[in-house]
Amino acid sequence: MRSIWNGAISFGLVSIPVKLVNATENRSISFRQIHLEDGGRVRYRKVCELEDREVGQSEIGKGYEDADGTIIPITDEDLSRLPLPTARTIEIVAFVPADRIDPLQMDSAYYLAAGGAPAAKPYTLLREALKRSRKVAIAKYALRGRERLGMLRVVEDAIAMHGLLWPDEVRAPEGVAPDAHVTVNDKELDLADALMDTLGEIEIDDLHDAYREALEEVVAAKAAGEAPPQAPEPAASGKVLDLMAALENSVRAARESRGEEPQEEAEVRPLPRRKPTRATPKEAGGKKSTSAAGKTAAKKTASARKSTSRSAQGAKKAPAKSTAKTTAGSTAKKTGTTAKTGATAKAAQKKAAPRKRSA
Repeated sequence: MRSIWNGAISFGLVSIPVKLVNATENRSISFRQIHLEDGGRVRYRKVCELEDREVGQSEIGKGYEDADGTIIPITDEDLSRLPLPTARTIEIVAFVPADRIDPLQMDSAYYLAAGGAPAAKPYTLLREALKRSRKVAIAKYALRGRERLGMLRVVEDAIAMHGLLWPDEVRAPEGVAPDAHVTVNDKELDLADALMDTLGEIEIDDLHDAYREALEEVVAAKAAGEAPPQAPEPAASGKVLDLMAALENSVRAARESRGEEPQEEAEVRPLPRRKPTRATPKEAGGKKSTSAAGKTAAKKTASARKSTSRSAQGAKKAPAKSTAKTTAGSTAKKTGTTAKTGATAKAAQKKAAPRKRSA
């Protein structure tokens, strides 16, 4: 790569000879102006206003226009004598964390190549120091007729320098934000978060300039005498007034584009409050429910013992009067468990008397 500037990095008392190389390139397709009638090239000619004639590049210099329109000539020699220590030096003035640099200040990017074998050792020292400290170097340098601000950082095994705008060159965002007071609710933020999660991350290296590729196809087709490719029909889209619907549709479309199965969005609703009810034996404490269960089991066992030819259900529902009509033998057997009423005891005595007379 061809260098555009030769100088040195001033790192305290350490001087590192370097060459400045462009780290980026402009790959956009440029057009020439032509005469539509005959296709002739239209050029801009540099004409002297006083002599009304075209002048060559060797006859062109620099001049500063004063407020009253007077032109003050400035030569390259004048610029070379500027009292700047950064004329041929990238002077490091501080080391700061990378997050201290506002991305709005970022300008052109360059690689700093070591200027020969003597520069290898100090170049590597600065690179490793930047790596270990996880900081960037802030520097001042002069390029193309002006002093500039720069940031040095490590890119793989090289040192890169980003040109920075001066702080007073970054405009404040006055009048940019909406004037109206707008509030955003939690549901809208949740949908926005879901959309961000669905889109996920991407490798920057996988991105490409689709516009330039399409333009190259048009140029190639016309050069071959073919019809240029037609643009696809744009998707019909109405004016979306509901922000929530737009977010939900965006999440659904993003999932479909990633090949995910569409799924319904779960809606969180508060449960209705129930009225307090009285506790049933089953809902009572463990001890009470256990006692109730024991009593129920005892009743069932007693009923099973009482059952004769009749069904257990009929025996349970039989009133106290029918119990008194049972035989004396069955009454005597049941006296310890069921014969508790006075009527049952009297019936037993009446039936026992005739037996004594017969004897």
